[in-house]
Amino acid sequence: MVNKNEVQAPPAQASEVIFQPVQTGRVSGAIVRQAESAIISGRLQVGERLPPERELAEQSGVSRVTVRDALRVLEAKGLIRIRAGAKGGAFVTTPPPTMLREGLANLLILSDVTAMDVTEVRLALEVEAVRLACTRATDDDIDELFDICARRDAAIESGDYDIRLSAEFHVRLAAASHNPAFALVVEALYWPMLVSLAEAKEGSQDYGIGPDRNEHRDIVTAISSRDEGQAVEIMQHHLKRQTQRLNRRLEDLKGRS
Repeated sequence: MVNKNEVQAPPAQASEVIFQPVQTGRVSGAIVRQAESAIISGRLQVGERLPPERELAEQSGVSRVTVRDALRVLEAKGLIRIRAGAKGGAFVTTPPPTMLREGLANLLILSDVTAMDVTEVRLALEVEAVRLACTRATDDDIDELFDICARRDAAIESGDYDIRLSAEFHVRLAAASHNPAFALVVEALYWPMLVSLAEAKEGSQDYGIGPDRNEHRDIVTAISSRDEGQAVEIMQHHLKRQTQRLNRRLEDLKGRS
């Protein structure tokens, strides 16, 4: 199967001038904005090669050093991939999912977003994801989800339970919806989810071993039976219990202050 990011498409036609002369502001930033606009509008497509540095410099009315600065920024944003060699150049590419995950995680963790905010978003996203999984999950999806449940059970029995197993389960469940947008967004919530899980654990004496111990497995069982109503109900209870634990944690902190 051909990787669309590796397709060496020809450069844009000479008659199509994408980059315009830059006159004000930080010139490399202006070039970046023009490239972003061209990619978003579809004038530059994934796999397409940007014009050579010299041509970009001529079109933009700047030095090749400035063009290189702009290309480095575009590469850091995951919008292009720079390859060396006779057939190299700057190629439009799709930003990797890790870039979205890390960017969103940093934004949420460093902002005023609370663990409760994250859980409320998860409630909205994951209930619909589990609904889709009931009709779209494959046998491999179900097997992998059961495997995570088995590893979680073993960790609880040995006293080595780690909340990362819970986060892994929810990310994998979103992937089982076979909606790439759900999968990307829930994966991007991975680190904020860990923070909220850690806070919920502080608000519960029986976290992971109480009434929710078997809920992950029960959700997968319902999905494997294509029982949408049951799967949705369990997921709602599962995440609402998370909000209850966070509320107890908040009340406890208020009582100490």
